[in-house]
Amino acid sequence: MKNILYLLLVVFLASFTTPKETITVSGKITNTEDGKLKIKGESFEKEINLKADGSFSETLQIDYNGTYNFATKANRSSLYLTKGTALVINFDDKNFATTLKYDGIGSIENQYLSDKSIAVNKIMGNVQDFYALDETAFLSKLKEAKTTMIDLLNKSKITDADFIKKEMKSIDYFEQLQILNYPSYHAHYAKIEGFTPSATFPKFDDKIDLDNQEDFLFSSTYKQIVATKFNNALYAQMGENEEYTYKLALPEIKKVKSPAIKNAHIQNLSYEVGAGNPDAAVLYNELMAMSSDEKFKKDLTVKFNKIKTLTPGKISPKFDYENFKGGKTSLESLKGKYVYIDVWATWCGPCRREIPSLQKVEEQYHGKNIEFVSLSIDAKKDYEKWRKFVEEKKLGGVQLIADKDWNSKFVQDYAIEGIPRFILVDPKGNIISADAPRPSDPKLIAKFEELGIK
Repeated sequence: MKNILYLLLVVFLASFTTPKETITVSGKITNTEDGKLKIKGESFEKEINLKADGSFSETLQIDYNGTYNFATKANRSSLYLTKGTALVINFDDKNFATTLKYDGIGSIENQYLSDKSIAVNKIMGNVQDFYALDETAFLSKLKEAKTTMIDLLNKSKITDADFIKKEMKSIDYFEQLQILNYPSYHAHYAKIEGFTPSATFPKFDDKIDLDNQEDFLFSSTYKQIVATKFNNALYAQMGENEEYTYKLALPEIKKVKSPAIKNAHIQNLSYEVGAGNPDAAVLYNELMAMSSDEKFKKDLTVKFNKIKTLTPGKISPKFDYENFKGGKTSLESLKGKYVYIDVWATWCGPCRREIPSLQKVEEQYHGKNIEFVSLSIDAKKDYEKWRKFVEEKKLGGVQLIADKDWNSKFVQDYAIEGIPRFILVDPKGNIISADAPRPSDPKLIAKFEELGIK
């Protein structure tokens, strides 16, 4: 009987398993920074090493038809992959938009997606200016973008009726996403505190199903809607002094029926498995039990094992990076003083917003037993931008730049996935806090006073 039941279970599970499809991608990509191309989807990731001339040819096993993305270190774009795809991708990484070209099976759909992206970006311009528009101008631009997308789809040579049907829904989702974002984004970019749209401004369609696996795997704008609505609901319930969402998020994630959407929510929540979260171990165990993404679980375990080494009193990971003023500065060379480290980048808005507060704290503690280190993780291509920013903003403290941006050893050792990140080390080089309060948080000064920094 046990063997019969086991056999029935195997048949039952097999009936719910999506068979993998074998596809091919090939082409030539010139002028990349590191000679690598990454293709990523839901619970899927493949890193391809390009040959010396930039060419590549790979056979991939995909388990769903839909939207993935490909990326070099400098550029990224959507990629539609489906049964039978034999796609050829060519571009110059330094002139991405003007040289990207597709050939082979799947090229018509992917060329449309590329053309759509270029056209929409041209209409909308930069994000700040688009969302800073008043309601009338914003809605006019949005209508123009939607009309343009529909015209491009109708004029394309796409014959796949399923793609066309899903893409029309995705275009509607694009419109809904902008309507959803406008109130908060306009308040921020137009600098209108407490902004509320007029009574005639379109309302977001609350009838949209936020648990639709098929739409999630096809439409990147639907994915953004799902994430935004989920997070907005959490933030609306959070108390004023609460830092983490996981207590509210976990029961909601457990209600989600779509495996892909559930895994996406789990992955987003995994950012809260951090050195500053006292319940990191509890959250780690919950996410490991809930996720069906084996690669994610492996990566999360690596991260969690790092976090366990970042407890107060443990020796801090080291750095030895280029100093804006010349030469290199190591954490070892700063022994004898407390060290407050700000991990940031010039492109990071929240990082820049902390600078005035950091400068005030630096001034308040000038000449006292503490060093303030700002560690930029700007990419190599933005090196001069970093130097110009430091000079123009007259940034104080010790200004350093990491050698490999996000992949720099210090950043990896501290399991840093988001910035700004603040770290406090004692005069012996031991960790006080691997996730210290921000300069704008009164808790930082309280911590300094508790330590008797003077």
